[in-house]
Amino acid sequence: MKRWISFFGPLVMIFFLASFGLKSYENREVKVPESLKMTIPTSVHYPTPREEQQNHQISPPFLGASLTGFREALAFKESSGNYFSINTLGYLGKYQFGIGTLQLMGVYNATKFLKNPALQEKVFTTNLARNKWILRKDIPRFTGKRINGVEITESGILAAAHLAGPGNVKKYLRSNGSREVLDAYGTSITHYLKRFKGYDTSGVPPIKNPKVD
Repeated sequence: MKRWISFFGPLVMIFFLASFGLKSYENREVKVPESLKMTIPTSVHYPTPREEQQNHQISPPFLGASLTGFREALAFKESSGNYFSINTLGYLGKYQFGIGTLQLMGVYNATKFLKNPALQEKVFTTNLARNKWILRKDIPRFTGKRINGVEITESGILAAAHLAGPGNVKKYLRSNGSREVLDAYGTSITHYLKRFKGYDTSGVPPIKNPKVD
């Protein structure tokens, strides 16, 4: 009997003290400091859709030198990555395509294109393959050379083709940079060659006259 008392005695005491301590804590009054009390109504600002759009993706995604990194960096330069963007010249979407280029890809409904991010990605991939086919001879010929102080790379060539069209890039390369082309906002082929050099676009297949499925 003494053995059991000596064994359970401490356990009963601990349980009693713990119950007493919890009860005391529950009944204790908690005072909130005056500095933390809200005495007047405070308005809460919820962002409007326009503000959300402006605050979305304030910096380009850093995805390294992969093909995904290339397309997202290019998209950020074109539209800050906004699928629903229309610029002052009427270029559409995340990658800022013109109506003429869309028709070459087999897309004839601009409204449908603008509302469909998946379609925009397909058009970009298809156009990239088309540009690579048109420039298939110039890419190996000029890669590694320097024109206007810029090292020429495949990704730079493809980015410049997205800006100015593959025909103008071909003329630029074959004239050793003397036939420069600027878009309506003053962005040059040279600028795109420099800004988007060094990405791995080797996985892009050159395809003659490709169409979006």
